[in-house]
Amino acid sequence: MEEHIDLFKSILNKIEDKVDYADIRAGTGNNTSITMKDNQIQDINTGLSTVARIRVLNNGAWGFATTNDFSKLEEISEKAIKISNSLKGDITLAECDIIEDAVAIEQKIKLSDVSIEEKKEIIQDANKASNVGNVISTTVRYGDAESKTAFLSSEGSCILTDNARVSLSLNAVASNGELIQFHHDSLGGVKGFEVLKNADIESFGRKVGEKATELLDAKPAPSGRFTIIADNSLTGVFIHEAVGHAVEADLVLQDDSILHDQMNKKIGSDIVNIYDDSSNKDGFGYYPYDVEGVKTRKNQIVKDGDLISYLSSRESAGKLDIPLTGNARSSISDQPIVRMSNTYLQPGDLSFDELIEDIKDGIYLKGSRGGQVDTGKGIFQFNASEAYKIENGELKDHFRDVSLSGNILETLKCVDAIGSDFKLSVGFCGKGGQTAPVGDGGPHTRILNAMVGGSS
Repeated sequence: MEEHIDLFKSILNKIEDKVDYADIRAGTGNNTSITMKDNQIQDINTGLSTVARIRVLNNGAWGFATTNDFSKLEEISEKAIKISNSLKGDITLAECDIIEDAVAIEQKIKLSDVSIEEKKEIIQDANKASNVGNVISTTVRYGDAESKTAFLSSEGSCILTDNARVSLSLNAVASNGELIQFHHDSLGGVKGFEVLKNADIESFGRKVGEKATELLDAKPAPSGRFTIIADNSLTGVFIHEAVGHAVEADLVLQDDSILHDQMNKKIGSDIVNIYDDSSNKDGFGYYPYDVEGVKTRKNQIVKDGDLISYLSSRESAGKLDIPLTGNARSSISDQPIVRMSNTYLQPGDLSFDELIEDIKDGIYLKGSRGGQVDTGKGIFQFNASEAYKIENGELKDHFRDVSLSGNILETLKCVDAIGSDFKLSVGFCGKGGQTAPVGDGGPHTRILNAMVGGSS
């Protein structure tokens, strides 16, 4: 990217008198994805990509244009200006620091130095290990991406980034002829191939297959209100889906958030502290600068139960007159929107045994199989991977096909105790037709009077 910086600067210099603001994002990428289905490699996709986009702001409206040819940047800049001049809007950008920086993600084993054969071996090892018990079908997906990106603005920022990210996901389906159950897990990181090379792939795969098989013998879950324990994964899904999306400032502006009028108000119990931390290098949602050149940081969203921050882009922060949080995200060819990064509930100081010791009749919910949330109405419904009955402080019956549902604010206020452990999951989040890598998690969490659903 360094060799193109003078070109990018010259384009911005030529148009700066014609617009109120302009920025350029450009990048080259090297990506690999491999899918293995039922013991057979189904597809291998590798490719190099080059893309640049220019974004201009004039008359309060955006003009946006992209190209795969850097030599056409001047041409598309004129198109972007025409688009913005044909529109009128009320966009104002929040002030941000002018930054010149170059950042490289550390890779001990560069992804581009690893052969397709070695990547296939990792997939095959996970697949082989997962074929245990009653497993009848498996799907393994590998993905990696290396890229070099540049961001320059008419305000003077110039940021170069070398990026790297790798992930491996596994889904196993088990059947006893009458019942079908499945289990899923993922590994990954914003690092090099060492993330997978250093992992115990055999143990990872075997646990996924064994869990799918074990669920065949689990009982249908009960329905009703219980004191529950949510594990790290389900805690993370709840925080991400029910709270994280509701504090994205663009949804707040669209009046599609139950939290649109809750700033500085109590939305959870006093022990609830929630963060979104894009600067956490151990999280799958890590990035050093957002796509508008804003330096990332650890943002506290909820403090001692009070809502104290939304997640913002420059546009949404300008409209709401709130601080910048560095949460504008998108691919180069997409418009930036407000996205989470690594979103989690802060741990407390209780062990798992201490969390369950006083529960006479409760449910321990583990893992996530997705679900739905309506951020406008403030309601959610998530499916857990499995659950256990808690009886007089001990784990008893194993349950399958269990869900957790409720009202976001009521549930947050019923968080009664928080564990001392902590884990971030590896995942991807979809919004507005775009997909972003994210981490979500937290500790084991005790919630009172939670609505659990099952099949009996």
